[in-house]
Amino acid sequence: MAERVSRLSTEKAVVIFTRSQCPMCHTVSSLFSELGVCAAVHELDKDPRGREMERELARRLGGAPPVPAVFVGGNLVGSTDKVMSLHLAGKLVPMLKAAGAIWL
Repeated sequence: MAERVSRLSTEKAVVIFTRSQCPMCHTVSSLFSELGVCAAVHELDKDPRGREMERELARRLGGAPPVPAVFVGGNLVGSTDKVMSLHLAGKLVPMLKAAGAIWL
């Protein structure tokens, strides 16, 4: 399952693993959309192997809730708290530019 998560996490500049009824997932996805990012979003509750991927993401996040899990440029950034901290510190947009997720 680790290789599947790794493969999916590199399919676009920004990849978000979510659940369809997760408010924080919606918030994070909306943030990227407002920044002009066309992220790949994988709703794990709609994937037959979603539970296994959630376990792998929880492992990578050190036991934290596995969704939302955000990858930028193939690298795991983290969940809501990390993404919002980067955004508030002015570090998220430069990271997105470096990954080719946004141009301006």
